[in-house]
Amino acid sequence: MIVGTAGHIDHGKTALVRALTGVDADRLAEEKSRGITIELGFAYADLGGGGITGFVDVPGHERLVHTMLAGAGGIDLALLVVAADDGVMPQTREHLAILDLLGVHRGIVALSKADLADADRRAAVTGEIDALLAGTGLAGAPVIPVSAVTGEGVAALTAALAAAEAATTARRTDARFRLSVDRSFTLKGIGTVVTGTVAAGRLAVGDTVVLSPSGRAARVRGIHAQNRPAAEGRAGQRCALNLAGDGIAPDAIPRGEVVGDPALHAPTDRIDARLRVLGSEPKPVATLFPARLHAGAVEVGARVVPLGDPLNPGAAGLVQLVLDRPIAAVVGEAYVLRDVSARRTIGGGQFIDLRAPARRRRTPERRALLEAAAHPDPAAALVGMLAVAPHVVDLDGFIRDRGLGEAAAARLAQGVAVLDGPPRLALAPETLAQLSEAAEAALAAFHDETPEMQGLGRERLRLALTPRLPKPGFAAFIAGRIAAGAMVAEGSFLRLPGHVARMSPEDEALLARALPELGGDARFRPPRVRDMATAWGVPEADLRRALKSAARQGRVDQIRHDHFFLRATTAEMVAIIAEVQAAAPDGWVTAAAFRDRVQNGRKVAIEILDFYDRQGVTLRRGDLRRINPHRADLFG
Repeated sequence: MIVGTAGHIDHGKTALVRALTGVDADRLAEEKSRGITIELGFAYADLGGGGITGFVDVPGHERLVHTMLAGAGGIDLALLVVAADDGVMPQTREHLAILDLLGVHRGIVALSKADLADADRRAAVTGEIDALLAGTGLAGAPVIPVSAVTGEGVAALTAALAAAEAATTARRTDARFRLSVDRSFTLKGIGTVVTGTVAAGRLAVGDTVVLSPSGRAARVRGIHAQNRPAAEGRAGQRCALNLAGDGIAPDAIPRGEVVGDPALHAPTDRIDARLRVLGSEPKPVATLFPARLHAGAVEVGARVVPLGDPLNPGAAGLVQLVLDRPIAAVVGEAYVLRDVSARRTIGGGQFIDLRAPARRRRTPERRALLEAAAHPDPAAALVGMLAVAPHVVDLDGFIRDRGLGEAAAARLAQGVAVLDGPPRLALAPETLAQLSEAAEAALAAFHDETPEMQGLGRERLRLALTPRLPKPGFAAFIAGRIAAGAMVAEGSFLRLPGHVARMSPEDEALLARALPELGGDARFRPPRVRDMATAWGVPEADLRRALKSAARQGRVDQIRHDHFFLRATTAEMVAIIAEVQAAAPDGWVTAAAFRDRVQNGRKVAIEILDFYDRQGVTLRRGDLRRINPHRADLFG
């Protein structure tokens, strides 16, 4: 169990930790000389249950609340310290508000310096405390009078902490590993060491981790868990990690850097979140409200954009947090906002979406998606998100941003329809069925309207469907429909299995006159469309339309705007290029050599070779070509 102290400056937090553990958590000379805690202090003790309880001693001075926040993340139980002689003070209130915003709902109140107060004073301060806790997550917490000087109440407090430790549920370790760094330093003969509370997962000696947001990779050389050497560190433990790697040094690992599973490295600087504004805030939180954001041990400047009306004091709602720089975070992580002068706490909440859009962020559809995504259970959140627009979720991003382990990710994917990526996309099974029906209906309608067309272009079909899938996901969707026999692909076109392109009788008649002109001895130099139309006295546009329809059916190929070749001739010329290539000493084909074989003009020969370049049938190097073996059979 990790216990975090909280309370006003000089209310005896460090002395109380020393009385409970025998460890002086003030480790800096300046702290000892001034008699106050400036940095985070740590102490460990066996409270009688056989386990090791870690104590995080935090500063109580208002100007050091940012340090208090760095230690508050990841604690299991709050030890709120209130001096019997002073009673409730400003930092008592602010620390309590922060604990409430961070979701710390287990706690004990130590009425410290009890030797300085009589029974009436103790009762009065206890009443103050009860009133203060009412309406917070610590409402009803026991109040235990203690004195670090006389020893009064220390045994009772120790027993209460031991009972709380016995009731503490072990955190799940099947998530991806994350630890937010609150200290980094060098030990002689050891190297770089970072400390923090493990927020999720487990880590073993020898594992590779990534520091985020910096992106530096490191290897874990050693672990101390709960102040003891260990082979692994687990969620809920305070750990010291000995790290090694390129660029790994204390000055390169600031407070707030996250040591994590490499799969989690995806920093963000724009987050949609839920925000609760404290009732003590003097004015509403409006668009681009400046603040300092605290999450885990990181502190960063932020601008707050309400996704609805401005949030009045005491109100809660959806906001977008635009950060001064990227941070590492996970969905559901608690955060706190303080004012830019670091004098007061504004509010806090939980992160909902780490990939927030800069545009259309206030639409009803976006708000509905965020309300669904805010569900604490990932499976329920995914189901809710798939039920609202756009009905598609980046499954890989969803899993990564929630820090889910492999087993949880596999279970999540079983309840949805998945389109392979990357990234993989999740849809509700009924949405995928509706999308399939809509795609086939769109093809059927297109065939009815344009029976002469080979099929509908892939991109045109993608843009016609709702939900609109990203291109990789759409490719996977189409591949699935083709495998199921629901549609057929012909090049970049899609058609229903029973569809055969049919030209109008008028176009068939024109094509019947044109095809003989494209064959025979003149097949390598067929007449131009304009010449045939002029000779026959027919509109050029009508003849061109008939030939284009035949090209879509694969009967002819349009080499250039005015030149159409029979498909058989197109295939024959590929064989000729291969023969010229085989006879060439260097294995490359010149335009002149190809021209001589087909007995054509240089201009038309180059147009033909350019056509094959565009189709990928030939590979070009300057003015030289050779057959691409992977596309040699494109024209049969």
